[in-house]
Amino acid sequence: MTSDSPGWLGRLRRGRTGPRSRVRRRVGSVVRLTLALALAGGVYSVFAPGIAGAKDTPQLSTAAEEGKALFNQSCISCHGPRAQGVEGRGPSLIGVGAASVEFQVGTGRMPMARQEAQAERKPPVFTDEQTRQLAQYIQELGGGPQVPSGDLRAPENDEEAIARGGNLFRINCSSCHAFSGGGGALSSGKYAPPIGEATDQQIYAAMLTGPQNMPVFGDNQLTPEQKKEIISYIQEALQEDRDPGGWGLGRFGPVTEGLAIFLVGIVALVFASLWIAGKS
Repeated sequence: MTSDSPGWLGRLRRGRTGPRSRVRRRVGSVVRLTLALALAGGVYSVFAPGIAGAKDTPQLSTAAEEGKALFNQSCISCHGPRAQGVEGRGPSLIGVGAASVEFQVGTGRMPMARQEAQAERKPPVFTDEQTRQLAQYIQELGGGPQVPSGDLRAPENDEEAIARGGNLFRINCSSCHAFSGGGGALSSGKYAPPIGEATDQQIYAAMLTGPQNMPVFGDNQLTPEQKKEIISYIQEALQEDRDPGGWGLGRFGPVTEGLAIFLVGIVALVFASLWIAGKS
């Protein structure tokens, strides 16, 4: 009995410790796997914050929420549900800013009925308030340039500022829009539009965003003061007046003027010659 006791107790101990050791190993494996997964998730969230942020819906202001509803109704088919763009239909709007929306939507160029060489100005589909709401949504969604608030012209009756604006316009704008602001043809069916109907906000937004073929005139190219001087020149020197000679001939330039002079002048000379010959 005594000699058999240690063997019986040893077998009992071995029978008890075997399952316990297996359980410990399994629990340890589960704990290690859980820690490894948590570590991998933490590393992923640190090195890929943009992916996580892209899935989250940003907190929007009231105006932006209204703009989002308008966007989902009228713009989503071409620019995508998150304004990321749709290939062959419309570009991404991420980063274009409120200024681009205010120009494109405020001038009726967007929404477009079909893809063309250039979006044409037409009566706007949205009201001014709806345009601001759409612009606010795009601004909060991806940021970008904004038209500053306040007066967008140089100080009133500042003739020197208007003269500086005229010089800047002739250097930077007249090659496409013509000296008179009447616009001009470009390649591939595109053109620089006339600026006679453009508002201060639309001109400033166009300089900030460079719509279609127009280059971007950021603050490094033209300071905000210079932009205001150009706007003052356009609005006060090109739009409000100014045909000191009486007949502007559409402001199409020297070709029209030369043709008018030739037709009127030559006809007058012919009749004058015939009258002189008849008198003699």
